[in-house]
Amino acid sequence: MKQINLFGQQFAPDTDDEKYTSKIQAPIYECKNQKPHLIELVDKSKTHRLIREIEASNVSFEEKTFLIDAARRHNVFHYEKIADYYSHSSKEMQHLMEHSGLVIIDFEDAIQYGYVKLCDEIRQQYLTEYGE
Repeated sequence: MKQINLFGQQFAPDTDDEKYTSKIQAPIYECKNQKPHLIELVDKSKTHRLIREIEASNVSFEEKTFLIDAARRHNVFHYEKIADYYSHSSKEMQHLMEHSGLVIIDFEDAIQYGYVKLCDEIRQQYLTEYGE
């Protein structure tokens, strides 16, 4: 079977049966020697632009509050730098970062905190295929 792309050229669909793999490999983190500054961990530029626009608007206080809360979802977290920060932080800070899902150190904790939802059937199948 041939398909045509947006530019009118024909191409044959990929027939490789090995597109997907069940191999799961966790990334290995290597700690950097320097603790990044907190300001490096998140880019708030879009959030700040939206908040300025919202604050200058004529909508009600309640609407502004809602829109400002929604604007915060545009923060961009730099997880590699967050991992560096975590590795140089106090035990209390590490606990709080784990609890908020900024880093996931323990898979069981990730399930407990609700960051990973896994049905027992899938978990059992995984353990049967790959062991613990």
